[in-house]
Amino acid sequence: MTRRCAATLLLTVVAFSAPALAQVDGGGPSASDAGDVLSGGDGGALDFSRETERLGAASAAALVGGPTVAPSAFVLGGYAEAFYQWNFNQPSNQLTALRGFDNRHNTFTLANVALDAQWDFEDVVGRVTLQVGHTADSYYSAEPSREGGAGVNATSASLWKFVQQGFVGYRFKPLGRTLLVQGGLFLSPIGPEAMAVRDNWTWSRSNLFFGLPYYHTGVRATLALSGEWAVTLAGYNGWNSVTDNNEGKSVSVQVTYAKPDVVALSLLYFGGVERSTGALEGQPWRHLFDAHVTWSASSRLSLLAHANGGVEPNRFGLSAWVGGAAYARYQVLTQLFLVARADAFFEHRAANAEGVASSLFWPVSSVGSGTLTVDFRPHPRVSARLELRHDRASGNAWFAGAVEGDGSIMTPWLPNRPTQTTLTVGVTSWF
Repeated sequence: MTRRCAATLLLTVVAFSAPALAQVDGGGPSASDAGDVLSGGDGGALDFSRETERLGAASAAALVGGPTVAPSAFVLGGYAEAFYQWNFNQPSNQLTALRGFDNRHNTFTLANVALDAQWDFEDVVGRVTLQVGHTADSYYSAEPSREGGAGVNATSASLWKFVQQGFVGYRFKPLGRTLLVQGGLFLSPIGPEAMAVRDNWTWSRSNLFFGLPYYHTGVRATLALSGEWAVTLAGYNGWNSVTDNNEGKSVSVQVTYAKPDVVALSLLYFGGVERSTGALEGQPWRHLFDAHVTWSASSRLSLLAHANGGVEPNRFGLSAWVGGAAYARYQVLTQLFLVARADAFFEHRAANAEGVASSLFWPVSSVGSGTLTVDFRPHPRVSARLELRHDRASGNAWFAGAVEGDGSIMTPWLPNRPTQTTLTVGVTSWF
C-alpha cells in the first residue's frame, strides 16, 4: 500500500463518519475507550473498558451483549504519540535496541498517528484502525514476505503497515445466549498491554509485549457466559502473520473475568505451527500459556501481574521460555500517577548433536528491565509522561558508543553492551 493510498483511505473514513459525528457529544466515549475511565475523571480507578478489550472479550456484558459505541452506531476516534528519548549509552547509530516502539536516541520522534472507527448497528459490529509513523514499521517487522506472479500480488510488511487492525462481526443469539463471531486482523489478546500508549500505565512496553506477538489474522467467537465471564475460541494464521508463513493454522482458547473497578483476569492458551516452511527446526507445534490479573486494591492503588511461558519440541530438542512482569500504579493527585514496573524474560534454545535451534525471541538467553513512570494528565484526553528505564541482558544486546556492523542486511549493527538506561519524555493525546 502506498502512502497516497493510505491517505485516501483515511480521508474516506473521515468523510463517511461526518454525519455520525454530528450526533455524538464531544464529551462522550471515544472509539478507543467506551467510557473513557482512564482519563482520570473517576478518581483514578482502573480503566476496565480498556482492560477487558485487551483480554479479547472486550467486555462480555458490553461488546458481546450490546453496543460499545452508544449513543451513535458509528464513532470516530484517534490518537497521536510523540516523544524525546536520551539513551545514556549514547549509541552512534541513535538506536535504542529491543524496545519495539520507543527506539530512537536523542531525537524528537513522532512515533504514531492513528485514526480509529467503530460501528455497532443491528448486531453488526466492526472496527478499523489506520496508523502511520515509525511504530507501523516496527509493528510489522516480523510479517512474512511472499512473492507474487501471474496476476497475483506480492505481500509483505509494506503492504499492511498502515492498518493496525480491521475486522467485522455479527452477534448471534442461540439458546438465549449471545455469541459474537468476528473475522479479520486483530490486536493480539496475549498480555495486558495495548498498542496505544494512552491505554498503558507506562510509556514503554514490557519485554513480554515486545517479544510476544502484536497481531493475528483469522476468526474468533466470543460467548458471554454471564455479565462477568466470557470464553473466546479463535483460529489464526499464526504469530504476526497477515499472510501465513506455513501450511498450518493456530488456535486459541481464552477465558476472561471482569468485575468493573475491582478485578480483571485472563487465562489463555495459544498453539500452532509457527516456524516457516522449510525451517531447519521442522514444523513443530508451539504451545503458549498466558495469564494476567489486574486488581484495583483501593481507589488510588492498582496492581497488575503478568505471566507467560511456552514450549516448542523441535528437531533439535525442546525450546522453551518463561517471562513475567509486575506493575503498580498509584494516584498521587487527581491528575498525577506514579507507576513502577519490573519484568524478566528467559529463553532456552534447543540443542543436540544435529545443531542448535534458532532463537524465538532474543539474541541472548535472558533480558529484564525496571521502569519508573510519572504520568501527568492536565486534560482528560492528554497524557504527558516522564520515564526512567534500565535494561539488562545476559550478554551484549544493546548499543553503546561507536557502534559497528558486519555490513549485512540482517545485522547492520552489532550489539556491544549488556545494559542500557534511557530517559524518555512523551506526550499522547486522543479524541
